[in-house]
Amino acid sequence: MTNVFHGLYRRYFSEEESIIFTLLLVAFFTVMLTMGSVIAPLLWSLVLTYMLQGLVNALERLHMPHNLAVYLVYFVFLGVTLLSFLVFLPFTFNRLTVLIHDMPEMIEHLRRLLLLLPENYPDVFSVEQVQRWFSVVQSELMAWGQMVLSQSISSFPRLVTWMVYTVLVPILVFFMLKDSEKLLRWFKNWLPERRPIMAQIWLEMNDQLSNYIRGKALQIVSVAGVVFVAFALMGLHYSLLLAVLVGVSVIVPYVGAAAAAVPVILVALFQWGFSSEFYQLLTIFLVLHALDGNLLVPLIFSETVNLHPIAIIAAVLVFGGVWGFWGVFFAIPLATFIKAIIRAWPISATASGARLEEQDAP
Repeated sequence: MTNVFHGLYRRYFSEEESIIFTLLLVAFFTVMLTMGSVIAPLLWSLVLTYMLQGLVNALERLHMPHNLAVYLVYFVFLGVTLLSFLVFLPFTFNRLTVLIHDMPEMIEHLRRLLLLLPENYPDVFSVEQVQRWFSVVQSELMAWGQMVLSQSISSFPRLVTWMVYTVLVPILVFFMLKDSEKLLRWFKNWLPERRPIMAQIWLEMNDQLSNYIRGKALQIVSVAGVVFVAFALMGLHYSLLLAVLVGVSVIVPYVGAAAAAVPVILVALFQWGFSSEFYQLLTIFLVLHALDGNLLVPLIFSETVNLHPIAIIAAVLVFGGVWGFWGVFFAIPLATFIKAIIRAWPISATASGARLEEQDAP
């Protein structure tokens, strides 16, 4: 057994860089597991900084000084944020309140629609079966309502937390944008002078992470905007609220779209029943989802997401179960990061030669 561990050590940890990189990975995952909620403002700031850094780089390519580009982009960011807090969030909260108020009437309307099934298809559905279905749906909706109520009752600590985020995150974003080079130089001072593997992984992941965050933001805004226009033209109630929900659902690959379809279908059923408008809306929703998955996602993430769907779903389940929202949001970059580590991990010269001989063998 000792020889086995000694062989593994010589194969994978024969260089100083390997040991330091392993310690950094252990420290990173330990901090995320134990202090994820504490460093949430840093994560929000990091995401926003990556989104804004592209605009700063574009202005610098136009020969604008770095500080002027940072100030210009930052003030635009503050303006958009202030507009969201003053206009968008109150309107969305108002529509959510109306939706919760209309929930009992929607449940009763859904019950009447389900009871039509045994009348129209007596050979397929029975009254007892439909009643069992309705009981399950009603219990789930009541549980959801109780959850919303409990969240509203305990919302004061959350409100304080969000107030702290509102002040702290913009400050962090400003200094991350302004002093990004200084922060990177400071971090490099803690790393070994010879770090080819770390440099390779950093270059690959920095580009992919920035492209992923900006692409994900573009995808959310694009999907929410197109869905809102389609729903509004159809005259669907709560169009903006449902469009925001559908847009945010793209954070979770594959599963999010199915989850977002449930409230859309319920609202459409409540408004139109099993009519031609309902089937038209359902067709439009499926077409938009297909365009998102087969046109928008490949266009935005063509060079960023090079993972099998099974690997993506597994990453969402694992990292989402460990880190919640941030695990789901960063599931694809984290899976790509692990893939890059496996591909670039330094091994001993003997193992490298053996690998090359195996690859060259007929």
